[in-house]
Amino acid sequence: MKIPSCQTEVSPEEWALRCDLAAAYRLVAHFGWSDLVFTHISVRIPGPEHHFLINPYGLLFDEITASSLVRIDQAGNKIGSNPFPVNPAGFTIHSAIHSARDDAQCVLHTHTRAGVAVAAQRGGVLPISQQSTFVLASLAYHDYEGVAFRPDEIPRLQADLGSARFLCLRNHGLLTVGSTVAEAFLGMYIFESACQIQISAQAGGELNSVHADIITGTAKAMQVQTGGLGAAFVWPALLRKVQKLDAGYNT
Repeated sequence: MKIPSCQTEVSPEEWALRCDLAAAYRLVAHFGWSDLVFTHISVRIPGPEHHFLINPYGLLFDEITASSLVRIDQAGNKIGSNPFPVNPAGFTIHSAIHSARDDAQCVLHTHTRAGVAVAAQRGGVLPISQQSTFVLASLAYHDYEGVAFRPDEIPRLQADLGSARFLCLRNHGLLTVGSTVAEAFLGMYIFESACQIQISAQAGGELNSVHADIITGTAKAMQVQTGGLGAAFVWPALLRKVQKLDAGYNT
């Protein structure tokens, strides 16, 4: 599918966000986290308009390019002449989080098998792996209220998330927030890994839990591990991976 470039029609800041977001969609597809076309990653565009970028509804994640991403307002309405449709109902969760959290520049939501399986468990994420300790250090839960398109759910969702970086949507899936696309993606990689490990471990023998004191020090451990760069440390390597998969993502 050939999509005309919009690079000359947007600011350099928006174009950089478009390239990062398109890369994140390609990576979600590569790692098998997509649910056909039914999940979203959104990113806030700098400026007073409170506009966002989101996927063109109907395209598979491995088809998304920087130029195909759709600019929308806080209500999920399309802005500009992009020919692709959007799914306003799918933006309900994202808009709720973006509006409540200034630091939530990017919101990434998935419906993976392992993620939903853990979200369906009463105990949620268990402290049984190194990956889980990073999640548990900043994890919140939100009870399932049906398909998330009703406005009355928004304040409860915002209250449940609070200041957490990871949100387990009970019986639904996983969600991460980040100050950058890279941060939200790395968070989801760790969250998804923790869930996959948990489901695998539960098929074996008795589980061994990590001591609670260890969980409190994981934020510092992550900074040490990445030389203080956090997600920015691994993102260039991930962009090289996307480039090898399909060099057209950033067009």
